[in-house]
Amino acid sequence: MNWSDFERAAPALAAFGAERFKQGVAYLATIQRDGAPRVHPVTPILGQGHFFVFMEPTSPKGKDLLRDNRYAMHCAVSDSSGASGEFWCMGRAKSIDDPNLRALAVQVSSYAPAERYVLFELDVERAQTTIYENNSTVRQEWKKDSA
Repeated sequence: MNWSDFERAAPALAAFGAERFKQGVAYLATIQRDGAPRVHPVTPILGQGHFFVFMEPTSPKGKDLLRDNRYAMHCAVSDSSGASGEFWCMGRAKSIDDPNLRALAVQVSSYAPAERYVLFELDVERAQTTIYENNSTVRQEWKKDSA
């Protein structure tokens, strides 16, 4: 489901995730040809109900997503205490060629993506928050099938 649908299904988790991803760099996990995981820093783009990432056309992560569209993404943490909380999600990516969607992604981006960059939209199938408070760990999880 797209980010807008995720927001409707799990509003608190989606709001927390949006806040954490807007802090800057996040870590995108993809699957290499040999089945091994690969992790990449990316700048997630959230806006108008969409969840996008741009990348260089030669990027191994883009090739991974074109071959096997499964991904996981984890926000950066503010420090070793994890006081800002953690958010991760997983789902499937799709390559976007639609010029209108690309224009929207450029419009809502926090930076100016180069023309050569390829665009993917990420669907969300599962998400989790981890918050550390009062010497305890609080987790909330959402799965598409449980909505």
